Amino acid sequence: MKRRSAIILAVCLVIVGIVLGVVFTRGQGSQAPPVTVNVTRGDIVQTVLVDGNLRIPDKAALSFGVTGTVEEVLVSQGDDVTKGEVLARLDAPSLQSSVDAAQLQVQITQQQVAAAFAQYEIAQYNLDHGVLGQSQEVLEQQVNIARANWETAKYNLNIAKINLNSAKLNLDKAVITAPFDGEVASVTIIEGQQISTAGLATSAITVVGTDGIEMQGTIDELNIASVELGQTANITLDALPDEEPTGTVTFISPTGTVVAGIVSYATVITIENPSPQLKDGMSATAEVVIARRDNVLLIPNTVIRGTVQNPYVVVLVNGKQENRQVTLGLSDGANTEVLSGLQEGGQVVVPSLASSQQSGGLFGP
Repeated sequence: MKRRSAIILAVCLVIVGIVLGVVFTRGQGSQAPPVTVNVTRGDIVQTVLVDGNLRIPDKAALSFGVTGTVEEVLVSQGDDVTKGEVLARLDAPSLQSSVDAAQLQVQITQQQVAAAFAQYEIAQYNLDHGVLGQSQEVLEQQVNIARANWETAKYNLNIAKINLNSAKLNLDKAVITAPFDGEVASVTIIEGQQISTAGLATSAITVVGTDGIEMQGTIDELNIASVELGQTANITLDALPDEEPTGTVTFISPTGTVVAGIVSYATVITIENPSPQLKDGMSATAEVVIARRDNVLLIPNTVIRGTVQNPYVVVLVNGKQENRQVTLGLSDGANTEVLSGLQEGGQVVVPSLASSQQSGGLFGP
């Protein structure tokens, strides 16, 4: 009986030993090696995002300035035009007659000025040299009258010239001309159409420039201080994902606009060498380059721990982990420049989720 009890006790001890061995073995095997990343060398670019739309700066909706009947429409949609080219005109004989009459009036008053000046010169000559039978007082009065007539004639000439310019302006309003070199985007009038007073507010012909295109967008107040004229911008387009135009910041509004409590500033980015595929109104996002460093040491933001004032990383040295204080530079949101504390090729430990939550790292939760 004692022998049987001893055997049972021995078997139990063996089983316990096996179980303990398995537990200890599993516990040691669960400690996986830490995940690390290497300190690399590369370029880093810091940018500010600008959301907006493409816009053709030279765009004009043209219309007549007077009422009448459309006599000629000389262009069609898609035609190339040059500055000053006549695009359409009204049948406006009364306006032309007004110009002709005003020109004639200018000619008449010019002759009146010449005649009045001649009378003044004669009166002045008579005063200077004397005329038999007339007193000095009479001669002086004749000079004054001649001078007044000359001044009146000159005044009438000025009025006639003003009337001529006004008549020409009215006649010009009956003609639509191209304000710049460009392309006809739309034509909404036809020959024989009556242009009423209400129709003067409607575009008859739209012309757009073909020399350039720009992006108009806004920058919030937190980033506006970092953006300057002349900075480069890389642009992406929702409609043309394969197009990657570049541009330059050419305008920053000095005044902000408040929408829902957020202050933003209008910004213009002029696109360099735009392709014909870029169209007015397309949605666009620009990354304005505000700083750049080339061939610098880089680490992912996820490995940085500590605070902004005292950042550190955990490095793996000879299989052991140790904290290392670092001095940081530029960050692009994914990677950060390392100014001191690390060397190229060094291994930096990536924090586990649990350690990140406990330490509250620089870029962690």
